[in-house]
Formats: sequence, C-alpha cells, structure tokens
Amino acid sequence: MIFNKIKNTFSGISIITLSVFMMGTVSSCKSDKKPNQIAATKIKHLSFEIPAKGNSWVTNNVASNNSIIRENGIRNWKDSETRIKTYFKTEKTGKINLVLKLNTIEESSKIRISLGNDTKEVTIKKSDKSEVSLGEFNISKAGYQTIEIQGLQKDGAVYADIDAFIIEGSATAGNVYFIKEDFYFGRRGPSVHLSYELPKEKKITYFYNEVNVPEGEDVIGSYYMANGFKDGYFGIQVNSETERRILFSVWSPFDTQDPNEIPDDHKIILLGKGNGVTSGKFGNEGSGGQSYKVYNWKANTTYKFLLKGVPAKNNSTDYTAYFYAPEQDKWNLIASFRRPQASRYLQNLYSFLENFDTKTGYISRKANYKNQWVYTRDNEWIELTKAKFTADATARKESRWDYAGGVEGNDFFLENCGFFSDTTPIDSDFTRKANGVAPSIDFAKLKTLN
Repeated sequence: MIFNKIKNTFSGISIITLSVFMMGTVSSCKSDKKPNQIAATKIKHLSFEIPAKGNSWVTNNVASNNSIIRENGIRNWKDSETRIKTYFKTEKTGKINLVLKLNTIEESSKIRISLGNDTKEVTIKKSDKSEVSLGEFNISKAGYQTIEIQGLQKDGAVYADIDAFIIEGSATAGNVYFIKEDFYFGRRGPSVHLSYELPKEKKITYFYNEVNVPEGEDVIGSYYMANGFKDGYFGIQVNSETERRILFSVWSPFDTQDPNEIPDDHKIILLGKGNGVTSGKFGNEGSGGQSYKVYNWKANTTYKFLLKGVPAKNNSTDYTAYFYAPEQDKWNLIASFRRPQASRYLQNLYSFLENFDTKTGYISRKANYKNQWVYTRDNEWIELTKAKFTADATARKESRWDYAGGVEGNDFFLENCGFFSDTTPIDSDFTRKANGVAPSIDFAKLKTLN
C-alpha cells in the first residue's frame, strides 16, 4: 500500500541552525561633506553553504534516499526521473544567486534546476571546477524555499556529485535557517507534544484518549503517541507500506541505552499480554520493556486508548494498556508491565507526534487527539480540556520550523515535517471545548482480559 500523501509527493520526520541577522554599515563622514550629510546604509548579503546531505531528499522515490543522499552529499544520481529537493528557510524575499558546490566532475552534464519563481537549464562542463554558478533566482514569498533538481543529459555515469548549495543575495539579508549538523535528527524532523493539564490533588488511575489520523496523513515513519506518562508511552505507528503497529513501552528506572545492562532489581517485568502481542526489550532511547501488536489500523478512523497506572507491591507500579478498535467493537489488552523502584499513580500525561524514518522527513503528517479524560481513585471521571504545545530540541534549536499544534473544533491536533511555514509558537497554551460525556467503560470486564 502506498499512502496518499506519498503518492501526491511522488507526482511532482538535538540540532544547531545557522541564523544570521541583517547587517548594515554606515560610511564615515569626510570633512568636506555638509554637516548633516549621512552616507547611505549598505545591506550586506551573506553567503550560506547548505549541506546537501542534511537538507535534501529524493521526493519521487522514497526508497532511493539511502542510496542517493549519502553521508558526503548527493551521490549516485543517475536516473533522469529522479527528483531531488533541498530545503531552507528565509525571512526575506528578493534575489538569490545559486551556486553548486561539487565533489568531482568526471564528465559534462545538463540539469534543470528550480528555485522560487524561476527554472533554469544549466550545463555542467567537464572543465568546470568545484563551484558552478546556476544564476539568479527570485524569491517572492518568505518562509521555506525549495531547490529542485532533475537530470536532463549526461556524458558520464552520474549527473553530478553535489556536496552543497551556496546561496547569496538580497533574500539572505535576514535570518536563514537549515540543518547545519546532527543530520539524523534534522532529517527526521521536529517532534511535537501536548502536555495535558491535570486536576490537582487527585490520584489518577486511568488515562483515556482518542486518536484520528486524517486520510493521507498516515505517512511511513509516523508515531501517533496517544497516552504518554511519566514512565512510558502508548500509541500507533506506520512502520512500512505493509505494516502498522500498536506500541506500548515502559522505561526502566536504570539509566542506560543498552537493556542488557539493566540490573535485575531495575528490570521491567511483563505481567501479561494480549493475543498477537509481541513483547521484549528496547534500547537506544533509554531502555525498558516493550510490547507491540501488528494491526492494520485505518486513516480517518477514531481509535481509543486506555492506560492504567496504580501502585503495586515492593515499591513498584503496574502499567496496563488497552486498545479499542471500532472494527472489532471491543477493548483489547496490549500488555501489562510492572516497573520497580517507584510506587505511584499516573503522572505527567501527554501525547506526541514524531517521525522515526529519515527518508520521509520531507513529508508532513498530522493527527487529531480527541476527548481526553482521567479516572481517579475516588471513582470519578474528569475531562481534560487544556494542553500546552511543545516541541523537541530540533525545533528549539531552530534547525527546523515545520511544526504546529492547537485546537480544531473540539479536538487538539499536532502536525510536523513537510517544510510548511505556518509555525505554532512553542509553549503555547490551548483549550478545547468540553464534550461533557464521560467514557462508558466496564472496568470489571477489562480485568478479565489480563
């Protein structure tokens, strides 16, 4: 299955950003000038070198990104059907002079290149050196800009090996943003979160949430995390064209990236799991216990998530995740884990949206988070209607600006990747309209699933 957004794209988601401010110089007054005469201010148009390896994608063949976008830049560019796009963001409009910084030129070639309002065809000669001027392009709208290249003719095996794109001109007089380093997270794109405001002085035993991924927003590499908590997370993923998962993980209290290093008294204990659920260990983002079920969930369908967290014996906490599929009209147990070294109720409830596949970091994705409630030890349902929007270090360090969140109708939403320019300010507070109807859940029946 090829998803709609990738299809549309074919037819045409920790980092430091280089930000440069407008600079002006005023000529000094000579003694023969009139007393009030001031020389004109000169705006300095700065030159920026945008690394191809961190800012470029093959957009009409996702699978070829790993072979063409390499650690040293654009390589193995052989097919005339290949479309490569490179992204950067400007705060100004105006002219941009574009230069290719090449690795080597073995044979001559002809390429088509587009930026802003202009498209040009340029011949790269065998006699050219490492930098080839592509001419002047006009930028009429501030925000994200796209350099697109396509091969037309070549005498050798490849059209060009490109290390970087160099830009200079009046459009670079303001801030210019692109991925400068830490390319892995930059290519994944910014992660975005909703932290829910919880009732004070309440012991929360259950967290209920709903997620609906709109048609075409179910992009490969997406994790639509519904029920996050102090010690883990629970949501749905798109893992490939043929596989989707329900994922539930709990972190160990032992700080390590290698689950094999966790001592016995800090290990996450599996108490039970549902039919068709795979369980095991995870690492590289903290470590702990993980469970997942391969399930072909659908776009434009609302799925329900229920997380239980209660104190257990020997200073531990039991976490249990349930998933409601409308196709089956029932709750399903995903897994139940015991986490040692702390005994508590549910804390720090949140949702997030992230991209874990660098190949799809240029494609936007979105989800609606609906109808949040908590159930307390006092046997009462309380609706959650307030949330703070935040983003990760990729966004906070201004490496990428394609992130958004807020309220649409009665729902919260999160959106990221795709190099859109309508950014939501980090740490914005949002309130959705209350639905007022608590979930109808038979807790006694849920116990029989364990």
